[in-house]
Amino acid sequence: MPAAPLTSTPPTAKPSPATPPPFRGRIGHDARSGYYAASRRYRLHLSLSCPHCLRIAVTHSLLGLGEVLPVILLPAVPDSPDGGYSALRPLYEATAHRHPGPAAAPVLSDDWTGRIVSTHTPDILRDLTRPFGAHGPDLAALHPPGAQEEIEAVGRLCEYGIDEAAQHAGRADADATERRRALGTLLRVLGSLERLLTVQPFVLGDAPTAADVRVWVALVQLDTVHRLHLDAAAVHRVADHPRLWLYARRLTAHPAFGGNLDLEGIARRHHGHCRGLEAAGAAVQIIDWAGQIPDGATGGPSPRAMDGFMKPQYALHLPPSGSA
Repeated sequence: MPAAPLTSTPPTAKPSPATPPPFRGRIGHDARSGYYAASRRYRLHLSLSCPHCLRIAVTHSLLGLGEVLPVILLPAVPDSPDGGYSALRPLYEATAHRHPGPAAAPVLSDDWTGRIVSTHTPDILRDLTRPFGAHGPDLAALHPPGAQEEIEAVGRLCEYGIDEAAQHAGRADADATERRRALGTLLRVLGSLERLLTVQPFVLGDAPTAADVRVWVALVQLDTVHRLHLDAAAVHRVADHPRLWLYARRLTAHPAFGGNLDLEGIARRHHGHCRGLEAAGAAVQIIDWAGQIPDGATGGPSPRAMDGFMKPQYALHLPPSGSA
């Protein structure tokens, strides 16, 4: 596996004192761990309109965990005034009496105790892949040996170089210099990914990993949310990375990716929360995401194991150079 020349230095940030810390329980491998992997003991509570939940849902589907770890799908838009879900409030209260924050998703809950194990997306993703992953009949090697640092570097790159940069590039209350700087950061990151995908089919080489899940979700957010606040010229520059967007289409055609893509829900969540101004770029769609989703693959995480990447009908092969 070739090393990915992707680096990102996160800005210095202090957590808001008004935001309660996430629950950080972990799933172990045996009874000595307290929370240990047992079939149908736990549940995932996810809203597919949330990018954190979407990453978990795609990973869950890739690992074929539908029978082992049930998923409860929540509405696209939270129904509580504080931005949480009323359906999750009993779990939050059972775990921390008078929990001060919203009852937000994602949540990994324990049916045996009626409490929350974790609300921390990175921990949930690691536990899906490791303790639970052994149950999956068609495992995707999402965390191959020796690749963890690269996967984490790609995650930071997406967080700061795509998600945050795109958000700042479209802020109506920012000055022109700040917007140009953020757009420049975004374009440099997209250019780095474009060059990688010109010589290899996936971000870290010849096989899909957790890095591809992270990049795909960032590209979904970029085109369905952040694009709406960019001007048309900026969107055309973002779209001018043909290998990258071809890669996004290839992943969307796999049921584990496209089958969890709730485009209507993403739009409803964005319009329900966003107070920014829509820009001309809103009219310049980069990908017809709905057109890439395979027939019969909609509706969220499958209740049974998904077919693996290398099955012929879902193989993610890189098309010949120059293909559309």
